[in-house]
Amino acid sequence: MAKKLPTVLLRSGEDRRVRAGHPWAFSNEIFMDAETKALPPGSLATLRAPGGEALGLVTFNPHSLIAARVLSANPEATVDALFIGRRLAQAAALRDRLVGVPYYRLIHAEADGLPGLIVDRFGDAFVVQVNSAGMEALTPILLEALEAEFSPKTIVLKNDSPVRELEGLKREVVVAKGEAGSVELIENDARFVADLSGGQKTGWFYDQRDNRRFMAGLAKDAKVIDVYSYSGGFGVLAAHRGAKSVICLDRSQPALDAARQAAVLNGVDKIVGFEKAEAFEALEKQKSRGFDVVICDPPAFVKSRKDLKTGAQGYRKLVRLAAPLVAKGGFFFVASCSHLVDPPLFAEQVRRGLRDAERSGRILRSSGAALDHPVHPSLPETAYLKAMVLQLD
Repeated sequence: MAKKLPTVLLRSGEDRRVRAGHPWAFSNEIFMDAETKALPPGSLATLRAPGGEALGLVTFNPHSLIAARVLSANPEATVDALFIGRRLAQAAALRDRLVGVPYYRLIHAEADGLPGLIVDRFGDAFVVQVNSAGMEALTPILLEALEAEFSPKTIVLKNDSPVRELEGLKREVVVAKGEAGSVELIENDARFVADLSGGQKTGWFYDQRDNRRFMAGLAKDAKVIDVYSYSGGFGVLAAHRGAKSVICLDRSQPALDAARQAAVLNGVDKIVGFEKAEAFEALEKQKSRGFDVVICDPPAFVKSRKDLKTGAQGYRKLVRLAAPLVAKGGFFFVASCSHLVDPPLFAEQVRRGLRDAERSGRILRSSGAALDHPVHPSLPETAYLKAMVLQLD
Protein backbone atom coordinates (compact mmCIF):
# COMPACT_ATOMS: atom_id res chain seq x y z
CA MET A 1 0.00 0.00 0.00
CA ALA A 2 1.30 3.47 -0.95
CA LYS A 3 2.50 5.62 1.92
CA LYS A 4 0.14 8.51 2.70
CA LEU A 5 1.74 11.78 1.68
CA PRO A 6 1.82 14.86 3.90
CA THR A 7 -0.56 17.69 3.04
CA VAL A 8 0.43 21.16 1.91
CA LEU A 9 -2.57 23.45 2.33
CA LEU A 10 -3.15 26.59 0.27
CA ARG A 11 -4.39 29.70 2.08
CA SER A 12 -7.91 30.97 1.57
CA GLY A 13 -8.34 32.39 -1.96
CA GLU A 14 -4.90 31.19 -3.12
CA ASP A 15 -6.04 28.15 -5.10
CA ARG A 16 -7.21 29.95 -8.26
CA ARG A 17 -3.87 29.96 -10.09
CA VAL A 18 -3.17 26.27 -9.49
CA ARG A 19 -6.72 25.37 -10.55
CA ALA A 20 -6.12 27.37 -13.74
CA GLY A 21 -3.08 25.22 -14.53
CA HIS A 22 -0.17 27.12 -13.00
CA PRO A 23 2.47 24.57 -11.90
CA TRP A 24 3.79 26.49 -8.88
CA ALA A 25 2.54 27.61 -5.48
CA PHE A 26 4.59 30.28 -3.71
CA SER A 27 5.49 30.19 -0.03
CA ASN A 28 3.20 33.13 0.80
CA GLU A 29 0.24 31.25 -0.72
CA ILE A 30 0.71 28.26 1.56
CA PHE A 31 -0.51 27.81 5.12
CA MET A 32 2.86 27.41 6.83
CA ASP A 33 2.11 25.82 10.18
CA ALA A 34 4.85 24.16 12.26
CA GLU A 35 4.21 20.76 10.68
CA THR A 36 4.48 22.12 7.12
CA LYS A 37 7.62 24.13 7.92
CA ALA A 38 9.20 20.96 9.33
CA LEU A 39 8.80 18.96 6.10
CA PRO A 40 12.22 18.06 4.62
CA PRO A 41 13.10 20.09 1.49
CA GLY A 42 12.14 18.11 -1.60
CA SER A 43 9.35 16.11 0.07
CA LEU A 44 6.54 14.74 -2.02
CA ALA A 45 3.20 16.09 -0.76
CA THR A 46 -0.47 16.44 -1.65
CA LEU A 47 -1.39 20.03 -2.49
CA ARG A 48 -4.83 20.82 -1.16
CA ALA A 49 -7.28 23.71 -1.61
CA PRO A 50 -8.43 25.55 1.55
CA GLY A 51 -11.50 23.25 1.70
CA GLY A 52 -9.31 20.15 1.63
CA GLU A 53 -9.78 19.14 -2.03
CA ALA A 54 -6.65 17.51 -3.46
CA LEU A 55 -5.30 19.58 -6.40
CA GLY A 56 -2.29 17.45 -7.25
CA LEU A 57 0.96 15.87 -6.17
CA VAL A 58 3.85 18.30 -5.62
CA THR A 59 7.46 18.48 -4.57
CA PHE A 60 7.72 20.81 -1.59
CA ASN A 61 10.50 22.98 -0.19
CA PRO A 62 9.47 25.12 2.83
CA HIS A 63 12.62 27.26 2.45
CA SER A 64 12.11 28.32 -1.19
CA LEU A 65 10.00 31.11 -2.68
CA ILE A 66 8.64 28.56 -5.19
CA ALA A 67 7.57 26.26 -2.39
CA ALA A 68 5.42 23.72 -4.25
CA ARG A 69 5.97 22.45 -7.81
CA VAL A 70 3.24 20.34 -9.38
CA LEU A 71 4.56 16.96 -10.48
CA SER A 72 1.19 15.41 -11.32
CA ALA A 73 -2.42 16.59 -11.39
CA ASN A 74 -3.26 13.13 -10.06
CA PRO A 75 -2.78 13.26 -6.27
CA GLU A 76 -2.75 9.43 -6.18
CA ALA A 77 0.18 9.11 -8.64
CA THR A 78 3.08 6.86 -7.65
CA VAL A 79 6.36 8.66 -8.31
CA ASP A 80 8.94 6.00 -9.15
CA ALA A 81 11.36 5.20 -11.98
CA LEU A 82 8.44 4.10 -14.17
CA PHE A 83 6.68 7.44 -13.63
CA ILE A 84 9.79 9.41 -14.61
CA GLY A 85 10.63 6.94 -17.39
CA ARG A 86 7.26 7.56 -19.04
CA ARG A 87 7.94 11.30 -19.09
CA LEU A 88 11.45 10.76 -20.48
CA ALA A 89 10.08 8.47 -23.22
CA GLN A 90 7.35 10.94 -24.16
CA ALA A 91 9.86 13.81 -24.32
CA ALA A 92 12.30 11.73 -26.40
CA ALA A 93 9.58 10.77 -28.89
CA LEU A 94 8.74 14.45 -29.40
CA ARG A 95 12.40 15.47 -29.85
CA ASP A 96 13.12 12.61 -32.24
CA ARG A 97 10.27 13.91 -34.39
CA LEU A 98 11.28 17.59 -34.09
CA VAL A 99 15.06 17.29 -34.38
CA GLY A 100 15.71 13.97 -36.10
CA VAL A 101 19.11 13.27 -34.52
CA PRO A 102 19.76 12.35 -30.85
CA TYR A 103 21.33 15.71 -29.99
CA TYR A 104 18.78 17.92 -28.26
CA ARG A 105 17.28 19.22 -25.04
CA LEU A 106 15.45 16.15 -23.79
CA ILE A 107 13.76 17.66 -20.71
CA HIS A 108 12.85 21.33 -20.40
CA ALA A 109 11.57 21.42 -16.82
CA GLU A 110 7.87 22.22 -16.27
CA ALA A 111 7.03 22.04 -19.99
CA ASP A 112 7.97 18.34 -19.93
CA GLY A 113 6.31 17.60 -16.60
CA LEU A 114 9.53 17.39 -14.59
CA PRO A 115 9.81 20.74 -12.75
CA GLY A 116 13.28 21.94 -11.83
CA LEU A 117 15.00 19.53 -14.24
CA ILE A 118 17.02 20.10 -17.41
CA VAL A 119 18.43 17.20 -19.43
CA ASP A 120 20.47 17.68 -22.61
CA ARG A 121 21.24 14.68 -24.79
CA PHE A 122 24.46 14.15 -26.72
CA GLY A 123 23.86 10.76 -28.37
CA ASP A 124 24.60 8.24 -25.62
CA ALA A 125 25.78 10.94 -23.18
CA PHE A 126 23.34 12.88 -20.99
CA VAL A 127 23.96 16.08 -19.02
CA VAL A 128 21.51 16.64 -16.17
CA GLN A 129 20.88 19.91 -14.30
CA VAL A 130 18.86 19.54 -11.11
CA ASN A 131 17.59 22.95 -10.00
CA SER A 132 15.08 22.16 -7.24
CA ALA A 133 15.13 20.34 -3.92
CA GLY A 134 12.33 18.10 -5.20
CA MET A 135 14.34 16.93 -8.18
CA GLU A 136 17.41 16.55 -5.97
CA ALA A 137 15.45 14.09 -3.80
CA LEU A 138 14.26 12.26 -6.94
CA THR A 139 17.72 12.07 -8.56
CA PRO A 140 18.30 8.37 -7.68
CA ILE A 141 15.09 7.30 -9.46
CA LEU A 142 15.79 9.75 -12.31
CA LEU A 143 19.14 8.02 -12.88
CA GLU A 144 17.38 4.65 -12.75
CA ALA A 145 14.85 5.85 -15.35
CA LEU A 146 17.55 7.25 -17.65
CA GLU A 147 19.34 3.92 -17.47
CA ALA A 148 16.19 1.96 -18.26
CA GLU A 149 15.12 4.17 -21.18
CA PHE A 150 18.44 4.92 -22.89
CA SER A 151 21.26 2.71 -21.47
CA PRO A 152 23.56 5.76 -21.60
CA LYS A 153 27.33 5.55 -21.77
CA THR A 154 27.77 8.78 -19.80
CA ILE A 155 25.66 10.75 -17.31
CA VAL A 156 26.98 14.02 -15.88
CA LEU A 157 25.14 15.84 -13.08
CA LYS A 158 26.07 19.43 -13.95
CA ASN A 159 24.63 20.84 -10.74
CA ASP A 160 26.57 24.11 -10.68
CA SER A 161 23.76 26.59 -11.37
CA PRO A 162 23.40 29.55 -8.94
CA VAL A 163 19.65 28.74 -8.81
CA ARG A 164 20.48 25.74 -6.61
CA GLU A 165 21.52 28.05 -3.78
CA LEU A 166 17.97 29.48 -3.67
CA GLU A 167 16.82 25.92 -2.99
CA GLY A 168 19.42 25.34 -0.27
CA LEU A 169 21.43 22.99 -2.49
CA LYS A 170 25.20 22.94 -2.97
CA ARG A 171 26.77 23.55 -6.36
CA GLU A 172 28.75 20.62 -7.73
CA VAL A 173 29.56 18.63 -10.85
CA VAL A 174 29.33 14.84 -10.45
CA VAL A 175 29.98 12.19 -13.09
CA ALA A 176 27.26 9.66 -12.28
CA LYS A 177 28.26 7.22 -15.03
CA GLY A 178 31.10 6.86 -17.53
CA GLU A 179 33.74 9.50 -18.13
CA ALA A 180 33.04 13.18 -18.70
CA GLY A 181 34.96 15.18 -21.25
CA SER A 182 34.43 16.47 -24.74
CA VAL A 183 31.97 14.79 -27.10
CA GLU A 184 31.01 15.39 -30.70
CA LEU A 185 27.48 16.36 -31.63
CA ILE A 186 25.60 16.90 -34.86
CA GLU A 187 23.55 20.03 -35.40
CA ASN A 188 22.15 21.32 -38.69
CA ASP A 189 24.15 18.60 -40.51
CA ALA A 190 27.44 19.95 -39.15
CA ARG A 191 29.70 18.57 -36.42
CA PHE A 192 30.60 20.37 -33.21
CA VAL A 193 32.33 19.68 -29.90
CA ALA A 194 30.84 20.10 -26.40
CA ASP A 195 32.68 19.94 -23.06
CA LEU A 196 30.17 18.16 -20.82
CA SER A 197 31.73 18.86 -17.44
CA GLY A 198 33.83 22.00 -17.93
CA GLY A 199 31.75 23.98 -20.44
CA GLN A 200 29.09 26.59 -19.77
CA LYS A 201 25.67 25.24 -18.68
CA THR A 202 25.41 21.72 -20.16
CA GLY A 203 28.29 22.25 -22.61
CA TRP A 204 26.21 23.37 -25.58
CA PHE A 205 23.34 25.78 -26.28
CA TYR A 206 20.75 23.82 -28.24
CA ASP A 207 18.31 26.73 -27.88
CA GLN A 208 19.91 28.61 -30.82
CA ARG A 209 19.78 25.66 -33.26
CA ASP A 210 17.00 27.09 -35.44
CA ASN A 211 18.43 30.63 -35.34
CA ARG A 212 21.86 29.29 -36.37
CA ARG A 213 20.29 27.55 -39.35
CA PHE A 214 18.46 30.72 -40.39
CA MET A 215 21.60 32.88 -40.18
CA ALA A 216 23.70 30.28 -42.00
CA GLY A 217 21.17 30.55 -44.83
CA LEU A 218 22.16 34.24 -45.19
CA ALA A 219 25.90 33.55 -45.05
CA LYS A 220 26.72 32.19 -48.52
CA ASP A 221 29.66 34.13 -50.00
CA ALA A 222 29.43 36.49 -47.02
CA LYS A 223 32.03 38.01 -44.71
CA VAL A 224 30.86 37.04 -41.20
CA ILE A 225 31.79 37.96 -37.62
CA ASP A 226 30.41 35.84 -34.75
CA VAL A 227 30.70 37.80 -31.49
CA TYR A 228 30.41 35.75 -28.27
CA SER A 229 30.99 32.74 -30.53
CA TYR A 230 31.39 30.20 -27.70
CA SER A 231 32.06 26.85 -29.47
CA GLY A 232 31.30 28.11 -32.97
CA GLY A 233 27.63 27.19 -33.36
CA PHE A 234 26.87 30.22 -35.53
CA GLY A 235 30.27 30.94 -37.08
CA VAL A 236 31.38 27.44 -38.04
CA LEU A 237 27.92 26.63 -39.44
CA ALA A 238 28.06 29.82 -41.54
CA ALA A 239 31.40 28.65 -42.97
CA HIS A 240 29.95 25.17 -43.55
CA ARG A 241 27.12 26.79 -45.54
CA GLY A 242 29.46 28.74 -47.82
CA ALA A 243 30.60 31.93 -46.05
CA LYS A 244 33.65 33.54 -47.66
CA SER A 245 35.32 34.31 -44.30
CA VAL A 246 34.34 34.03 -40.62
CA ILE A 247 35.79 35.51 -37.43
CA CYS A 248 34.82 33.78 -34.16
CA LEU A 249 35.35 36.13 -31.22
CA ASP A 250 35.13 35.03 -27.59
CA ARG A 251 36.98 35.67 -24.32
CA SER A 252 37.16 31.95 -23.44
CA GLN A 253 40.13 30.07 -24.84
CA PRO A 254 38.55 26.63 -24.20
CA ALA A 255 35.46 27.75 -26.15
CA LEU A 256 37.62 28.96 -29.05
CA ASP A 257 39.56 25.70 -28.97
CA ALA A 258 36.27 23.79 -29.30
CA ALA A 259 35.24 26.08 -32.18
CA ARG A 260 38.58 25.44 -33.88
CA GLN A 261 38.03 21.68 -33.51
CA ALA A 262 34.58 22.09 -35.09
CA ALA A 263 36.09 24.06 -37.98
CA VAL A 264 38.51 21.19 -38.63
CA LEU A 265 35.76 18.56 -38.33
CA ASN A 266 33.74 20.40 -40.99
CA GLY A 267 36.69 21.12 -43.27
CA VAL A 268 36.37 24.91 -42.95
CA ASP A 269 39.46 25.67 -40.82
CA LYS A 270 40.95 27.73 -43.68
CA ILE A 271 37.86 29.97 -43.71
CA VAL A 272 37.36 30.53 -39.97
CA GLY A 273 39.66 32.73 -37.87
CA PHE A 274 39.62 33.04 -34.09
CA GLU A 275 40.09 36.03 -31.82
CA LYS A 276 40.33 35.91 -28.02
CA ALA A 277 38.97 39.18 -26.67
CA GLU A 278 36.35 40.88 -24.53
CA ALA A 279 33.44 41.62 -26.85
CA PHE A 280 32.82 45.30 -26.06
CA GLU A 281 36.54 46.16 -26.27
CA ALA A 282 36.95 44.22 -29.51
CA LEU A 283 33.89 45.85 -31.09
CA GLU A 284 35.17 49.33 -30.23
CA LYS A 285 38.55 48.53 -31.83
CA GLN A 286 37.25 46.60 -34.85
CA LYS A 287 38.67 48.24 -37.98
CA SER A 288 36.47 46.51 -40.54
CA ARG A 289 33.06 48.02 -41.14
CA GLY A 290 32.20 45.76 -44.04
CA PHE A 291 30.79 42.52 -42.61
CA ASP A 292 27.85 41.10 -44.56
CA VAL A 293 26.64 39.21 -41.47
CA VAL A 294 27.21 40.26 -37.84
CA ILE A 295 26.08 37.87 -35.10
CA CYS A 296 25.89 38.84 -31.41
CA ASP A 297 24.71 36.11 -29.01
CA PRO A 298 25.84 37.38 -25.59
CA PRO A 299 25.49 35.72 -22.17
CA ALA A 300 22.73 37.03 -19.91
CA PHE A 301 23.34 40.71 -19.07
CA VAL A 302 20.51 40.65 -16.49
CA LYS A 303 20.83 37.95 -13.84
CA SER A 304 18.57 39.47 -11.17
CA ARG A 305 15.78 42.03 -11.01
CA LYS A 306 18.03 44.65 -9.38
CA ASP A 307 20.30 44.54 -12.49
CA LEU A 308 17.41 45.05 -14.91
CA LYS A 309 17.95 48.71 -15.80
CA THR A 310 21.74 48.62 -16.24
CA GLY A 311 21.72 45.13 -17.77
CA ALA A 312 19.07 46.04 -20.34
CA GLN A 313 21.15 49.04 -21.34
CA GLY A 314 23.95 46.57 -22.11
CA TYR A 315 21.94 45.39 -25.12
CA ARG A 316 21.61 48.98 -26.33
CA LYS A 317 25.38 49.43 -26.03
CA LEU A 318 26.03 46.13 -27.81
CA VAL A 319 23.84 47.18 -30.75
CA ARG A 320 25.47 50.65 -30.83
CA LEU A 321 28.92 49.07 -31.13
CA ALA A 322 28.03 46.17 -33.45
CA ALA A 323 25.66 47.85 -35.92
CA PRO A 324 28.44 49.99 -37.52
CA LEU A 325 30.26 46.77 -38.50
CA VAL A 326 27.37 45.73 -40.77
CA ALA A 327 27.84 46.57 -44.45
CA LYS A 328 25.02 48.46 -46.17
CA GLY A 329 22.35 45.87 -46.96
CA GLY A 330 23.98 43.36 -44.60
CA PHE A 331 22.35 41.30 -41.85
CA PHE A 332 22.52 41.74 -38.09
CA PHE A 333 21.53 39.08 -35.54
CA VAL A 334 21.23 39.97 -31.85
CA ALA A 335 19.86 37.88 -28.98
CA SER A 336 19.12 38.02 -25.26
CA CYS A 337 18.86 34.98 -22.99
CA SER A 338 18.04 37.12 -19.91
CA HIS A 339 14.62 35.85 -18.81
CA LEU A 340 13.92 39.11 -16.95
CA VAL A 341 14.22 41.12 -20.19
CA ASP A 342 10.86 40.72 -21.92
CA PRO A 343 10.48 40.98 -25.72
CA PRO A 344 9.19 44.60 -25.74
CA LEU A 345 12.10 45.79 -23.53
CA PHE A 346 14.63 43.92 -25.69
CA ALA A 347 13.14 45.38 -28.90
CA GLU A 348 13.30 48.87 -27.37
CA GLN A 349 17.00 48.49 -26.50
CA VAL A 350 17.76 47.26 -30.02
CA ARG A 351 15.87 50.24 -31.48
CA ARG A 352 17.76 52.70 -29.27
CA GLY A 353 21.11 51.08 -30.08
CA LEU A 354 20.43 51.41 -33.81
CA ARG A 355 19.50 55.07 -33.33
CA ASP A 356 22.71 55.65 -31.33
CA ALA A 357 24.68 54.04 -34.19
CA GLU A 358 22.78 56.15 -36.73
CA ARG A 359 21.69 53.07 -38.62
CA SER A 360 18.28 52.31 -40.06
CA GLY A 361 16.86 49.09 -41.41
CA ARG A 362 14.11 46.58 -41.00
CA ILE A 363 13.32 43.66 -38.71
CA LEU A 364 13.13 40.47 -40.75
CA ARG A 365 12.56 37.97 -37.97
CA SER A 366 11.80 37.84 -34.26
CA SER A 367 12.21 34.42 -32.70
CA GLY A 368 12.85 32.46 -29.53
CA ALA A 369 14.38 29.14 -28.57
CA ALA A 370 14.39 26.03 -30.73
CA LEU A 371 11.43 23.65 -30.66
CA ASP A 372 13.08 21.27 -28.18
CA HIS A 373 12.69 24.07 -25.58
CA PRO A 374 8.88 24.07 -25.22
CA VAL A 375 7.15 26.54 -22.92
CA HIS A 376 4.58 25.63 -20.26
CA PRO A 377 1.35 27.47 -21.24
CA SER A 378 0.98 28.89 -17.72
CA LEU A 379 4.65 29.97 -17.46
CA PRO A 380 5.13 32.31 -20.43
CA GLU A 381 8.03 33.97 -18.58
CA THR A 382 10.04 30.78 -19.16
CA ALA A 383 10.24 31.70 -22.86
CA TYR A 384 13.58 33.30 -21.99
CA LEU A 385 15.32 33.60 -25.38
CA LYS A 386 14.67 36.56 -27.65
CA ALA A 387 16.37 36.98 -31.02
CA MET A 388 16.06 39.52 -33.82
CA VAL A 389 17.38 39.50 -37.38
CA LEU A 390 17.62 42.87 -39.13
CA GLN A 391 18.80 44.09 -42.49
CA LEU A 392 20.57 47.42 -42.11
CA ASP A 393 20.71 50.28 -44.60
